[in-house]
Amino acid sequence: MTSSKGTPDPYAHPLAFGQRLKLLRQRKGMTRNQLGGLLGHTGSWVKSVESGRLQTPKLDVVLRIAEVLRVSNLADLTGNDVPVDLFSGPGHPRLSKVKAAVDAFPLADHEQAPPVAHLRARLDLAWQARHKAPDHRDVIGALLPDLIRDAQAAVRQAEGSDSRRTAQALLSETYSLCQFFVAYQPDAALLWRVAERGLIAAQESEDVRAIGVAAWLAAEAHRDSGPAHFDAADAIAQQGLAYLAPLLPDAPADVLAIAGALTFGAGYTAARRMETGTAWRYWDQARAMADRLPGDYYDPITSFSKAIMGAHAVTIAVELHAGGESVRQAATADAVTIPSRPRRARHRIEEARGYRLDGQPDVALAMLDKAHEAAPETIKYNGYAKSIVLGETESKVPARRRRASQLAVKMGMLTA
Repeated sequence: MTSSKGTPDPYAHPLAFGQRLKLLRQRKGMTRNQLGGLLGHTGSWVKSVESGRLQTPKLDVVLRIAEVLRVSNLADLTGNDVPVDLFSGPGHPRLSKVKAAVDAFPLADHEQAPPVAHLRARLDLAWQARHKAPDHRDVIGALLPDLIRDAQAAVRQAEGSDSRRTAQALLSETYSLCQFFVAYQPDAALLWRVAERGLIAAQESEDVRAIGVAAWLAAEAHRDSGPAHFDAADAIAQQGLAYLAPLLPDAPADVLAIAGALTFGAGYTAARRMETGTAWRYWDQARAMADRLPGDYYDPITSFSKAIMGAHAVTIAVELHAGGESVRQAATADAVTIPSRPRRARHRIEEARGYRLDGQPDVALAMLDKAHEAAPETIKYNGYAKSIVLGETESKVPARRRRASQLAVKMGMLTA
């Protein structure tokens, strides 16, 4: 087909899936081996897909490719206009008000800021709600706009350098809470604004723990942004650990815990790079730090604790695409109860990924059911969970297909 001027119609012969995959991979500067490793396949498999020798993968693999390559619309891969937002969710109903509070730029105050002790108590209650409420996003989404405004006002109205540093630490922690709400929402720019403001406020506070937490969250944001940001995640984690290192011999639990979280985070990134030895070495180091914590200690921000190390081991094994090891670690981790609902749900999702890797899709769906029971708002916005469920809705096993469809309805992905 040609236009009236004889110019070939660029849509007459649309690009095949493999051609689109090759272009996107090259645009990201990734080799076939790198992409294959992140997908649990080989470079030869990627080459076969790109050349058309293999058919377009199943939906769950397509979604995983979209995640790894950070595409915003599945049309980039398939030619069909399907925004990835369909799978990440349209955004929480409270997102717009939280965003408005973050984006506001007040230069004057019409009311007196609350005392820092009042802000401290509200933050403590907000963290408790995040861990205990099944609808934790809704709860903290309701609290955040006023918390952000009041914490900003406390900084502006602070009298004296000590008071200002204390207020900056509380503001940084407020942004930390906000980052948990904004994560997995369809507004990457907002996530980065929150993370960067948290870092700045922490640095201004000169508070050791605040600086460590902000570094941990910044590293998390970089790692979750894909392979192009792994180096930045590593750099921030190492800088944070170097800053904390002189304090660790006699560190209180809350400082030791953030060092442990940063250490595990470095292992998590190594696992995403498929660096097996490095990943497990960091996990061992983090476990040694966890062993120094009181038995009942559970960090309200990072979740770092003795109780979380089994779940962290599952994550390392899953990211290394080691199905059998993932299942073995899951069996060990199940002996420990994680006190936080959203973190427990996240662990169940990681277990589901492991069982799927191990060729046990029915157990994977059972784990996702447990994740939904623990915290519906965690699984609702988790891309891994959605990918597994959507993939199994196409299963050739009727009972499995029905179970996946029922779960998709509960997660709000399908209508009843």
